[in-house]
Amino acid sequence: MSSSLANSVARLLLAVAAGLPFAAAPARAQWVDGPSPRHERCIAEVHDNPKEGLERAQLWRIEGGGWAADHCIAIAYYELKDFHRAAQRFEELAAEMKDAPAAQRAGALDQAGQAWLAADEPARAKPDFDAALALQGNDPDLFIDRAEALAAQQQYQPAIKDLDHAIQLAPNRADAWIYRGSAWRSLSRLDRALDDVEHGLKLQPTSVLGLLERGNIRRLKGDTAGARQDWRRIAELAPDSAAAAAAKVNLDRLNAPDDKP
Repeated sequence: MSSSLANSVARLLLAVAAGLPFAAAPARAQWVDGPSPRHERCIAEVHDNPKEGLERAQLWRIEGGGWAADHCIAIAYYELKDFHRAAQRFEELAAEMKDAPAAQRAGALDQAGQAWLAADEPARAKPDFDAALALQGNDPDLFIDRAEALAAQQQYQPAIKDLDHAIQLAPNRADAWIYRGSAWRSLSRLDRALDDVEHGLKLQPTSVLGLLERGNIRRLKGDTAGARQDWRRIAELAPDSAAAAAAKVNLDRLNAPDDKP
């Protein structure tokens, strides 16, 4: 995603039937206005050792590191899993960057929203995504991010509307189709859900999230053989992934004597 903290928004939007949550993804080391060597080095240090990286970023801030140092500090809090403080620092950074390019301010707001999501605070994430979209209204990533916040609050229809926008802007984004299919599933619109996920898998046949979601839908439609096939395929493609762990739980439940589709 262009400026978010997450490598995938599936953490909440693709809630699996097994109920296994996805772990928060690591922060991205991008600075929208163009990375500087010092900023890149700071981010690398934060990823390698968040505690020491935070101390060095704070020292850099004292030395006059400005917005880039503040951004690195916020990333450090995220890596330390202090998601509340990370979100607040990103929000403060966005407020301070009144004269910065719109894309950079939108990036800080988007990262704030992602941090709130990681803190399991989707209601606090949505205003940040709203503000980011007000600055960058043609960014499909922002629509996908806001859809995640909406879906996390079980506001599936508004989430679908945002995913509609994302697909209009980027029709070849497999993830947007898969996420919209997940939202349709949550509304028990299984035929529409399957259509969207199938389309996403045509665009990206090895998407483990697509296979996980299609397995969920197939199971709900009574196609247990198809569900098994999808979930077993995930173990072949990404055996150590969160999707594989969720698929294993789903398969175990499917094999349980009292399991019902």
